[in-house]
Amino acid sequence: MQWSDQAIIIGVRRHGETSVVVEVMTRDHGRHLGLVRGGRSRAMQPVLQPGNEVEVTWRARLDEHLGEFKLEPVKLRAARLMEAATSVYGVQAMGALLRLLPERDPHPHLYETLGIILEHLDDPSDAGELFVRFEIAVLNDLGFGLDLAECAATGTRDDLVYVSPKSGRAVSREAGAPYANKMLALPGFLAQGGAADHDSLQAAFRMTAFFLHRHVYEPRGIDLSAARDGFVQAALKALKSRQTETF
Repeated sequence: MQWSDQAIIIGVRRHGETSVVVEVMTRDHGRHLGLVRGGRSRAMQPVLQPGNEVEVTWRARLDEHLGEFKLEPVKLRAARLMEAATSVYGVQAMGALLRLLPERDPHPHLYETLGIILEHLDDPSDAGELFVRFEIAVLNDLGFGLDLAECAATGTRDDLVYVSPKSGRAVSREAGAPYANKMLALPGFLAQGGAADHDSLQAAFRMTAFFLHRHVYEPRGIDLSAARDGFVQAALKALKSRQTETF
């Protein structure tokens, strides 16, 4: 068994004295693990860092085996990603999200989105919004997609300010008014576009956390990752500081 693919490293763990097991998100083969012999060498350690993009070849005698990776560096981002709290936590948090998906299940659009976000993680004004959209995309691939395009009650696409916690669908201001205290806030940048500010980004994090907890984490008996909490705090703090400087 053998294939080659583009991949982004999302995790590494030691295996024996000199080797490591590397976890990657590939374009066409989903989240995949493989053994890298000599992966703890000085030459390989800078390559085998989360966030780096590589060309990977996987070989195994049988498809169900762990198999071995041969990796060639394509884009080494790890050093830059270690410079900001949003990127340090963001890489870990996105890796935790991808681990919610079945191993070896292809999700090429998530691979593409992951690459785009990694290029912007050090900019909090972009990182937070992109991360929220990544969470929404993962929810969708897990079968719990949110419908934020039109009002669940009236079908209108205007003045959407709520999200129903039951259906995950948008609700207009007028239709949702009688139940406002039971609704989740729909951030403006997700409804109408535009840039996220501190309050709307905070509301977006609260919304995605609710649905992740309800549909994914609670049924599996696990908690939201600590890395997500770190990312959320770092992104909100950086965005608030930037807005204060602007004024």
